[in-house]
Amino acid sequence: MKVLIAISPEKFRDEELAEPVAALAKAGIACDIASTRRGTCTGMLGAKATATLSFEEVEPKPYDGLIIVGGNGTPAHLWDDEILPVLVRYFRESGKVVGAICLAPVVFARAGILKEKKATYNENPQAFREMKAGGAVLVSQPVVVDNRIVTANGPSASKAFAETFIKTLTAVEW
Repeated sequence: MKVLIAISPEKFRDEELAEPVAALAKAGIACDIASTRRGTCTGMLGAKATATLSFEEVEPKPYDGLIIVGGNGTPAHLWDDEILPVLVRYFRESGKVVGAICLAPVVFARAGILKEKKATYNENPQAFREMKAGGAVLVSQPVVVDNRIVTANGPSASKAFAETFIKTLTAVEW
């Protein structure tokens, strides 16, 4: 199995990347990091991560799931990105697991995949409005799963988000 992780090139939330990467490695699941551009990306707390792919270079077929990391850089770099919503819709239409944490579920809302789906949100008024506008059924919980869409409300939910994403990814569907 392999997961694609999308982050902003700057001000991604460190633990929202670190926890899923560690949990995926522990579960024996490979991952690649992508961003708006290749190269070194910097977290809000100073972590460095290398995006080995730009969103333009991503070939989504080999991936089993997609995680979008939040943080203060997300609205500036990911909310209005033109390629990321296309990737989100591809993953969703292919029945793959998609997950977003903190300010990142807005990308799902803007991609149109949250209509009538339960999702959680970050306590940010703009994010709340975007999620509502995207048709999400908002639930005030740390982590919410609805039909292979996993959302989490922020950094304190990073560990539970990672565990829930992996559980959803590896579940046997009948």
